[in-house]
Amino acid sequence: MFDSLSDKLQSVFDKLRGRGTLSEKDVDEALHEVRMALLEADVNFKIAKQFVAAIRDKAVGEETLKSLTPGQQVVKIVHDELVELLGGEPLPINWASDGPTTFMLCGLQGSGKTTTAAKLALWARSQGKRPLMAACDVKRPAAVAQLQALGKQLNIPVHSVEGGSAVDAAASAIEAARAAHCDLIILDTAGRLQIDDDLMAEAEEIKRKTRPNETFLVLDATTGQEAVNVAKAFDERVGIDGAIITKLDGDARGGAALSMRAVTGKPIRFIGIGERPDALEQFHADRMAGRILGMGDIMTLIEKAQADSDIEEEKLLQRKLRDASLDFEDFLAQMKKIRNMGPFDQLLKLIPGYSQMRKQLAGFEPDENQLQRMEAIVLSMTRYERKHPEALNFSRKKRVAKGSGTKIEEVNELVKRFMEMRQMMKQFNKMQSLVKKRRR
Repeated sequence: MFDSLSDKLQSVFDKLRGRGTLSEKDVDEALHEVRMALLEADVNFKIAKQFVAAIRDKAVGEETLKSLTPGQQVVKIVHDELVELLGGEPLPINWASDGPTTFMLCGLQGSGKTTTAAKLALWARSQGKRPLMAACDVKRPAAVAQLQALGKQLNIPVHSVEGGSAVDAAASAIEAARAAHCDLIILDTAGRLQIDDDLMAEAEEIKRKTRPNETFLVLDATTGQEAVNVAKAFDERVGIDGAIITKLDGDARGGAALSMRAVTGKPIRFIGIGERPDALEQFHADRMAGRILGMGDIMTLIEKAQADSDIEEEKLLQRKLRDASLDFEDFLAQMKKIRNMGPFDQLLKLIPGYSQMRKQLAGFEPDENQLQRMEAIVLSMTRYERKHPEALNFSRKKRVAKGSGTKIEEVNELVKRFMEMRQMMKQFNKMQSLVKKRRR
């Protein structure tokens, strides 16, 4: 996600940060590189030009150039302009005050509407809603079956009409939602390979009949600027409240996301960042700007951790940390939580400063394979061994290595690091106790 753009921008800013003073020439050279990076990221030409001009107006002022940290000041200006470009403050969801809320999803075929409908339903359920998905794509073969399969997988009801039109399916979904005691309807409408009058007419009629609270256009990020053109066309005919950008994790450039608000005037509301059912995030311009500039996204990381947390489990873990009594059972539980939060490489990018750390690690950074190997080692231990890691002698480690398909050196290293961590925790707790006694 924005990998190419992010790397280029960070390279530019590293040069600026390394200088004690900046001249207008320094800023102009840096902004030329920024503009080229934006164009290579498939950002609309006019938008790139306006973006750089807005930064220059603020960056060449006396207050910035003569500050103690001019490089940092320029980075802050770029961050603020990037937030503005991406849409500023996020719009709240327009939930219905009376009766079920309706979300209408529209877009071209292949943009990911059906899987997005399921992801959106799962997200809504995490917000305390009771969603129902309505299969309104009656033209694409197996579209209804696909939505039903996703509904079954996620335990979310699906409404469909046999032999009826898309408009009939959408209109009857409201009564179906009331009957099923659901307070949110997600309409999965049909798409086409390209924009045509039939597609637009059907979408217009569905919207007229259902009067949705939110009309979301689902766009494939990998189509670049074509996604922006599609957004303009749908907004002119159907009227949209915002876009859901899918497959953003597979688009290293990200030009469509960066151009969307400025070109269409419509905000990005959600982003799809993977194939998992929970790989959908509400879009926050400030958080995304932080990711692009290598500042991380600590708020999203916290939200992901909280979504998979249990209060009693957290209390137990805190007590074990204080007592330095963690064992491999706790290690396994935390590993499971990390894996539930999403792909490990994506989580690392949310950590502030990781982009700089990655350069220093130079190929030694942890990855998904290492996590899997560590998990396999722990799973190959008996329950007693996980509870009492000090019992892992040579013969036990040899058995664990064989059972996990790893080398005994890897088992030794994991056990060694774990025992060192426990010892450090004990020493830290002793120091804290001494400090408390002295204060008394």
